Amino acid sequence: MSRPDAEILWEVASVLARDAAKVSRAADRPAPNLPPLLFFTDPERTPRPWETAARLPAGSGVVFRSFGAADALETARRVRDATRSRDGLLLIGLDAELAEQVEADGVHLPERALDWAVALAAAHPGWRITGAVHSADTLARAEGLDAAVLSPVFPAGGASAARPALGVGQFRGWAGASPVPVYALGGIDGSNARELIGSGACGLAGVGAIQAAFGPA
Repeated sequence: MSRPDAEILWEVASVLARDAAKVSRAADRPAPNLPPLLFFTDPERTPRPWETAARLPAGSGVVFRSFGAADALETARRVRDATRSRDGLLLIGLDAELAEQVEADGVHLPERALDWAVALAAAHPGWRITGAVHSADTLARAEGLDAAVLSPVFPAGGASAARPALGVGQFRGWAGASPVPVYALGGIDGSNARELIGSGACGLAGVGAIQAAFGPA
C-alpha cells in the first residue's frame, strides 16, 4: 500500500471506524462488526474486482454488484476467495440467492429494496446488511440495517452523477441523526477524504477511487 491515495484512504477510514466505535461505547450500545473501508464493484468500472479485493488492507469489505452480468457467479466466487485471503467482508448487492451460493457475509440493498432488510435479517441472523440511502427521511427509517451508505458526499460519477452533492456539513447532520452507522460514499479520494474526519461517518466507501488507489498498477 505505497500509493499516497491508498495510504490516505485507509488512514481516514480507520480513524472514522475508531471514532464510531467510541461513540457506540459511550452510548452503551454494541458496535456492529463493520469494515472501515468498503469497495463497491461495478462490471464496467471495475471489470476484474477480485484483483483489487486481493490488494485491499486486511479487514476491508467488498460490495459485489453484478447488475445481472452473465458471469456473476464466477466473479463472485473469485471475489469471495480474495476477501477471505485478506480477512475481509463480502456483501452481495441485492441478490440474496447469490450471497448464499458463495457463502458471503451478507447483502447490500439499493434504496428501492430497503424494505427487504428486516426479513433478510430475520432469515439470516449472521449476515451483515447494508443499504444505500440518499435522503434524510430514508435514513431515519433504516430499520433492519447494520449500516447505511449515504451518498453522494462530494460530486461523484456513476449512478450518483445526477444527484447533488451533500457536502460534509449536511452529511454530518444526517449521520448524527441516523439510527444506524453511516458510511460516506461519493467522490471521495485522497484529496478530500480527511475532510470527513469528525463527520460521524463509520467508514469510507467508493468505486473508482478505491480501484485506482488499491487496484493493479
